[in-house]
Amino acid sequence: MIVSRTPLRLPLGGGGTDLPSYYSKHGGSLVSVAINKYVYVILNKNFDKSIKASYRKIEVVEKLDAIEHPLVRECLRLMGVHEGVEIFSMADAPGNTGLGSSSAYCVGLLNDLYAYKRKAASPQVLAEEACRIEIDILKEPIGKQDQYMAAFGGLTKMDIEKDGKVTVSSPMLSQDSFEKLENNLLMFYTGFQRSASEVLRDQNEATKNDESAVVGNLHRIKEIGAKICSSLEGGRVDDIGPLFHEHWMAKTKLSDKVSNPSIDALYETGMRNGATGGKLIGAGGGGFIVFYCPESKGKLRQAMAAKNAPEFPFKFDFEGSKIVFNP
Repeated sequence: MIVSRTPLRLPLGGGGTDLPSYYSKHGGSLVSVAINKYVYVILNKNFDKSIKASYRKIEVVEKLDAIEHPLVRECLRLMGVHEGVEIFSMADAPGNTGLGSSSAYCVGLLNDLYAYKRKAASPQVLAEEACRIEIDILKEPIGKQDQYMAAFGGLTKMDIEKDGKVTVSSPMLSQDSFEKLENNLLMFYTGFQRSASEVLRDQNEATKNDESAVVGNLHRIKEIGAKICSSLEGGRVDDIGPLFHEHWMAKTKLSDKVSNPSIDALYETGMRNGATGGKLIGAGGGGFIVFYCPESKGKLRQAMAAKNAPEFPFKFDFEGSKIVFNP
């Protein structure tokens, strides 16, 4: 039995510029951090030649092409494993909530399959192959952030060239800045789940068509991401709150599916109770909302609890996807 552990992620700035519709024309840049909430993927050799995949449903098939779960099917196909395996998964957070769980699952399964074939894969290889499966093969209207964050972990800056080449680097922060950032970020569950693909489809089409309002806001989001990175490296961690607010204002203009009255009300509650800025995590439409709160954290927690938005405590992860069991 082989078990991989792959982190979920919290985008800090520049999200949306990692979509091919944007970076192929303008180049993308963003900064994100992995958190200690994980997707666990378990792979075991099957007694017979069937393939068994357990998730929200259980599939037992004799032929690879009969697998309904697209990530399972294409990961197995890419790795040349056509029979005799069982695959299970567990996660620390529900899916469709903006934390990058689908890509974390894809990266984790690829990591398992490399170990199953007694090979090692670098984070770069895991990320690129996950991108190939999700974006090139399955044609999901998503970007490259989630796959790279799942594979690399840590606080990571991604620069994406027009040809899709990704350069990964680590912003240089003092230990005090790391701790301050980690302590002042508070995440809450909105109670809504949504499909990132549905939310991103509108943005993708508008970007492809060079709609000036959407492209202009993505330019702004990329600039804000650069400012967030610069502020962190310069020790100006409290700048993150107002920059989050600017980011959220620009993001809500990308699509009418990004927010809704319930999410707007939660955001206003946070801003009235100690937060200096915040934003919905991921594509939008639901999932988790994060606030930067330098003071009055107890007040913010109480206010969000009163709105039935439970806190989702976390720390940062610096390891990325790893095999945690392979006897």
